[in-house]
Amino acid sequence: MVRQLLPISALLLGTAFLFFAGGVNALILPVRGGAEGFSAFTLGLLGTGWAIGYVLGCIFTPKFVSKVGHIRAFSVVSAFASLAILGSLVLVTPYAWIPLRALSGFCFAAAAMIIESWLGERADASSRGRVFGIYTMINLIGTTAGQMVIPFGDASGYLFFVVGAMFYCLALVPTAVSSSASPAPLSSVKLDLRALWRNSPVAVFAVFMVGISNGSFGTLAAVYADKIGLVLTSVALFASVPILSGALIQIPIGYFSDRMDRRRVLLVIALAAVIADICFIVIAPESRLVNLIFVGFFGAAIFGMYPVIVAHANDHAPAGSAIQVSGGLLLVFGVGCIFGPLISGFAMAEFGSSGLFMTSFAAHVLIVLFTIWRIAKSAPVAEADKVAFVAAPLARTTTPETVAMQFEEPQADSIAGNDPAEGVKKEG
Repeated sequence: MVRQLLPISALLLGTAFLFFAGGVNALILPVRGGAEGFSAFTLGLLGTGWAIGYVLGCIFTPKFVSKVGHIRAFSVVSAFASLAILGSLVLVTPYAWIPLRALSGFCFAAAAMIIESWLGERADASSRGRVFGIYTMINLIGTTAGQMVIPFGDASGYLFFVVGAMFYCLALVPTAVSSSASPAPLSSVKLDLRALWRNSPVAVFAVFMVGISNGSFGTLAAVYADKIGLVLTSVALFASVPILSGALIQIPIGYFSDRMDRRRVLLVIALAAVIADICFIVIAPESRLVNLIFVGFFGAAIFGMYPVIVAHANDHAPAGSAIQVSGGLLLVFGVGCIFGPLISGFAMAEFGSSGLFMTSFAAHVLIVLFTIWRIAKSAPVAEADKVAFVAAPLARTTTPETVAMQFEEPQADSIAGNDPAEGVKKEG
């Protein structure tokens, strides 16, 4: 295994730098924005801007790379990602931060796609699964590490903006010095809502609601923690503990997901998320320990739903269209992330800090109700037709290339954008 990893060790290092920078960037803005007196609604707009940029990056990066090549494209987006975070330091105003955050989202998606395509190209069929697992681990560790360095400096100064910019620049080094040929063209996915809905209504509806919930929490968790009086170290933990609990829960969720109707698994997880929402809304804990326990439970629920939804949709997908279906759901999730921070930011401005969990409560209740309706209306997919559950990185940092890395033999026709509903095993 070590011999297989050595040729891609530089790319994995670049991946670690990229996600570390993303973790720093994601947390320093709400922390600094809160200190500057930005409203919760304004800080929610930062998340909306980032999600818009990220979705656009997933859609347009393949065309951009096809024109200028992988190395030039990566250098350009890394430079602009650095400029975006440094611009946020120079122009401390929401009028600048929102478009800069959108630029950052576009650049992060593009950079991740290019690195992932390189990893997928360098990994042979026998090691692809292990490379994907290591990539997922680096995704989680890098993001968490980037968030956890915030308490070790002055968030009101320039340090973390500069550190984030430095690591965005460091991420481009492995591709810049690579002697290997550029990888195959990037995977492009077009959003076909009608085809996705025909494939699996539960998956489309649930992934949109999960986008609202997860996008809200990913943007405003630090704002919530600050508003209830947690110190900066606890704020960082409040944002990081859910990521780790979400990673750990995927093992038991995957076990049950492969052995029973995935819609029932999704229903149980969504009910757990509703309970977590109620705990924050009704109990409104002030203790650091209780908040971290509650948010760990909450994170296990909200980050456990996405891979179950994707696996369920692929159970109903025709042969050869798994990448197209999963990529389409990713874009629906991204659209949910656009609306989530906007809604939750408004709710926090109107109802206080608990408005964050009021938003996710509404989203999770709707998932529960819609899933119960679909279970009652249609039979589950036959065991023989189920695909294997695949643990996924954080959906907010997943791209069409991440999806492609999960499959040992991605088929060109599905990547090119053929209708995934053709020959579909309908859910009912």
